[in-house]
Amino acid sequence: MARVLIIGGGIAGTAAALALSKAGQEVAVFEAHPDTAEDIGAFLTLASNGLRALAQIDATDAVTSIGFPLTSMRVVDATGAEVVRAPLGEVGDPRLQYRCLRRGELNAALQAEAVRRGIRIVHGARLVAVEDGPDGVTAHFADGGTATGELLLGADGLNSTVRRVTAPTEPAEPAVQPCYAGQRVFYGYTAAAPKADGDESACITMTRGSGAAFGHMTSPGGETYWFVRVDADTPLAAEELADATPAPWRELLVPLLRKDPTGAADIVAATTEPVLVTNATEIPNGTPWRRGRTLLVGDAAHAASPATGQGASMALEDAVILAKCLRDAPDLDSALARYEELRRPRVEHNTTVSGNISRGVQVPQPRTPGATPPAGRSDDAELVHQLTWSSSLRERT
Repeated sequence: MARVLIIGGGIAGTAAALALSKAGQEVAVFEAHPDTAEDIGAFLTLASNGLRALAQIDATDAVTSIGFPLTSMRVVDATGAEVVRAPLGEVGDPRLQYRCLRRGELNAALQAEAVRRGIRIVHGARLVAVEDGPDGVTAHFADGGTATGELLLGADGLNSTVRRVTAPTEPAEPAVQPCYAGQRVFYGYTAAAPKADGDESACITMTRGSGAAFGHMTSPGGETYWFVRVDADTPLAAEELADATPAPWRELLVPLLRKDPTGAADIVAATTEPVLVTNATEIPNGTPWRRGRTLLVGDAAHAASPATGQGASMALEDAVILAKCLRDAPDLDSALARYEELRRPRVEHNTTVSGNISRGVQVPQPRTPGATPPAGRSDDAELVHQLTWSSSLRERT
């Protein structure tokens, strides 16, 4: 039984803990935040592929007790005319319905499920160094504590400490830095949005505005969740991102959205709760994931701009496939090599597609036999095989 140290108790890290524990691995999670961080982040949408991964680690019930389902998507143009309406999710399986939920609530639900299963989660453990050796890897924390295991997972997000402290020091191999993807992204909530003319229950509406991309959905309780993606040549500074006061962001966004005769401006104008602002950011494709006994997963390895809405779902896929590789491979090196072989084409495809959307680049995505499936498609036979817990990956090596 391998002892796996997981740095980061967010979605990627906690899902990895659940999957690895199911695969028979001894795991411990170390989270820098002092509690479950329920108030951190905005909202997200889990697609069918992410929900399929949750089902494989027996965490469906823990997650579907929060948030609300999305069964359709509509797209409207800058005039407010509907141009597309399509179903979401996989017909016939309610476990695979798309779901909208707050990031912090998803994180807390996964952590609660991990604790219920006896998985150790240590809060307030801030990593400062990683010491890799032939027989094990040791994590050093700011309070002087240490932990040693056979494998260390860096699941600590876009600005990963694990990625930084394990980066090569040779000038020929500079440390990888996240890149700005050309958009500023705003997230908000309001219970006072004007009611739509049509039925918008369980539906996400995407508005292709003349000055911004806008999306919104309304919970069964009547709260509207919204986001805006605005093109910008430069990212916002850290102090600007830290300001969640809604008034200045309303003053910026409402005139921009008011250029079009859609309901977007009225929804933002009705927002009095804090607004979360981020820069669309990505990790460049080809970034190393492995160094010795350390592996990066989730956003720490392959963060993409949020345009495809696949960040959490990709992290959940990572968890299942890594656990299966460790379960089936004859040794650690073979397991990590197989994991990277399986995951890199798919997640880098998502990074490319999402980055192209954020930058306004239209690139054809042909479907040819053997091609990597577009991110979010969970009906691809190979992906379904990879996410099916009872199947062995060893036979496909």
